[in-house]
Amino acid sequence: MYDCYMEKLIYQMFILGTGEFLDEALKKGLGGVIFFTRDIESKEQFKALIKDIKTKALIPPFLSIDQEGGRVERTENIHPRYLSARYAFQKGEKFLKHQTEQIAQELKEYGINLNFAPVADVNTNPDNPIIGERAFSDNAEDVSKCVKLVSGIYRKYGIIPCLKHYPGHGDTDKDSHLTLPCVDLPLNVMEKIHIKPFRENIEAEMIMAGHIYCKCFDSQEMPASLSKNAIGYLRNNLGYKGVVITDDMNMNGVGSYDASQACVSALLAGVDMFIFRNSDSETIETIEKFVLKTENNETLKRRILEANERIQRLKEQSLKI
Repeated sequence: MYDCYMEKLIYQMFILGTGEFLDEALKKGLGGVIFFTRDIESKEQFKALIKDIKTKALIPPFLSIDQEGGRVERTENIHPRYLSARYAFQKGEKFLKHQTEQIAQELKEYGINLNFAPVADVNTNPDNPIIGERAFSDNAEDVSKCVKLVSGIYRKYGIIPCLKHYPGHGDTDKDSHLTLPCVDLPLNVMEKIHIKPFRENIEAEMIMAGHIYCKCFDSQEMPASLSKNAIGYLRNNLGYKGVVITDDMNMNGVGSYDASQACVSALLAGVDMFIFRNSDSETIETIEKFVLKTENNETLKRRILEANERIQRLKEQSLKI
């Protein structure tokens, strides 16, 4: 028989997309909802959807979106796209600040309280198929500065910024939606370039771990999102105290792993939350399997309590619950 209290804590660790079982998950204590273009037809419809979700939720949820500007934004059914990070920054700091203010104001109007942005990747590989113009620059100093500016504006409007994709997706030549990319750089180079924007913005409320294999952390192939060494470096070497969330667990970067076991591995590595893009039967089954795996595992239970302390603290601070 399920421990209902533990089940609620586990559901708090998940952010799911919309779908058939979203209402059921919200009633069990779901931590948050992520919205995609498919969910947004008009301002009025989207506001109504968010209001309905808030009404049904057992615990106030993170209401999240990927609204970076450019290739990755979800409001194209409502208005033309904003500029991507690179092109906004190329127009100058004043333009970047103004555009970020526009995005933040819009998200606040809808009722969004968490944006999976800014991108903290340093795009050093010109053949990178997934980051590219989503990064502010190929210069770590510029990226660090832009991440700080953009994060500050989101906070001003009551939007939680989430830095991504730790430990840095900028040097990859593959798309983690499709496969597990490999970063073959020594740690000192990673620290000097790709980890720098995270280190210089270590006060961030939330950091997203990417599904990328970094050889400097693991000798055997392992996504950083599941890696004790990669997440341990963030927690112990950089001293990060905030919420660590994975990139979408439906991505092929973690596709070779059983989903519930991947969540367990990530949790034990130091991750607090997981994104799944759908609220379908397969996702609910993954969560329920996760619940079962914790029944007689005191180590997992301790980590679930730790994760929930971080989640609760962030919700109290940012959602004013």
